[in-house]
Amino acid sequence: MGWLALLAVGLAWGVARFRFGYPPPPATVRNLAPREYAAIAAAAVATFPRGGAVPPSGLDADVPGHADRFIGAQARRSRFLMRLLFVLIEHGTLVFPPPGAGGRRRFSALRPAQQIVYLDGWRTSGLFFRRLVFTSLRAILTMGYVAHPAVLRELGLVPRPVETPPCAADGLWPPISAGSASHGSRGS
Repeated sequence: MGWLALLAVGLAWGVARFRFGYPPPPATVRNLAPREYAAIAAAAVATFPRGGAVPPSGLDADVPGHADRFIGAQARRSRFLMRLLFVLIEHGTLVFPPPGAGGRRRFSALRPAQQIVYLDGWRTSGLFFRRLVFTSLRAILTMGYVAHPAVLRELGLVPRPVETPPCAADGLWPPISAGSASHGSRGS
């Protein structure tokens, strides 16, 4: 009966680690669970820190909010795979802990320096699977970061206004706002 008690304790610990202890995400978050939001927010800060090469941090650029909207727009299978990706990053510390005290804590609970080392371990791993997981996470984070107007401004990629003065060719076609009524019937 001792192994059953040990199994029950282990199962309870696993459920508690997976489900509890996360602060609620902002009210605007509709698709991410608190644990997913925490993992994405921690990864966004570790990847795009405040005072980094581009001034807005991952949180300033609302990368978790973008990820929330992005996952909501995916098909069911893609959403499942993305959620699995977030679980792997958040709880992969059990198998691939970063060095230092508390390295087996959840990714979102690690110290910032440990989070960076941990993600770098996924990036440089000899295991293709780990590198693939990291590349997938980085793609989601980068899409959210580069989509933010403040980041685009910092990178000099803000769309510039284009002057489109009317020209003679504009009179050859009916205005778009006129609809099909102004086309009339064209004979052959």
